[in-house]
Amino acid sequence: MAGEANSVISGGSTGIGLAVAIRLAHDGGRIAILGHRSAELDSALEAIRSAGAADVLAIATDVTDDLEVRNVFAIIGGRWGEVNALVNAVGPAGPGRFDELSDEAWHDAFDQGVLTAVRCVRHALPLMRLAAWGRIVNITALSVKHQNPGLIGYTAAKAALASVTKNLARSLAAEEILVNAVAPGAVLTSAIQAAVAAAGGDASDPRDAYRVMSEQYGSSADLLRVADPTEVAEVIAFCASRANTYMTGTQLNVDGGSDFC
Repeated sequence: MAGEANSVISGGSTGIGLAVAIRLAHDGGRIAILGHRSAELDSALEAIRSAGAADVLAIATDVTDDLEVRNVFAIIGGRWGEVNALVNAVGPAGPGRFDELSDEAWHDAFDQGVLTAVRCVRHALPLMRLAAWGRIVNITALSVKHQNPGLIGYTAAKAALASVTKNLARSLAAEEILVNAVAPGAVLTSAIQAAVAAAGGDASDPRDAYRVMSEQYGSSADLLRVADPTEVAEVIAFCASRANTYMTGTQLNVDGGSDFC
């Protein structure tokens, strides 16, 4: 039953991660979100609880610190005993062209964009192996296949995460723990809303937001609009659910239509 699922969302206090947590809460499951800003966690906790979650944990976590991640999963294990689904929605911050990025910026991109997921998987797996079923979903990006010179560090990290996803899927297949990636295109998160507003666009209008993203960042979608986070969350929720029984090692584009497979 969907309501029996114990799900952990890293980066679950805002954006796509929060949309996923709320979507999973509609099924009545238990939800734990990891984030690093207390005010956002408090607000997210109330939204997830209101959506119908059977139990909610909102845990302040620095997912770049392996000890903190280990301790968080010890708390979750003590509360629930097992984990069914892990969604890794933390992404590297900050655009930048090649000539603008220092070694530190490259290290940060890979730490935030890849190793945060690696740490969460590492410490979730013992709890997932105790459960009747397990699913892992990593959030990559359309830019992995549609390169943008202004997002070189971000995209390289997301490409590495796609590779980790494929390898984990193969590594865990014998245990029937299914691992997939979801690659969104332009999504109307707070970061994109800010970018659209800064460029003089209307962040409340998905089509005008798309116009700005297309002109400023080269975004392309056949639907000619940006996505709402809830539209991406629906796909992630399926990948993270028991209903997904035979799809693993796949990266699904949720991009509004593109010619990138």
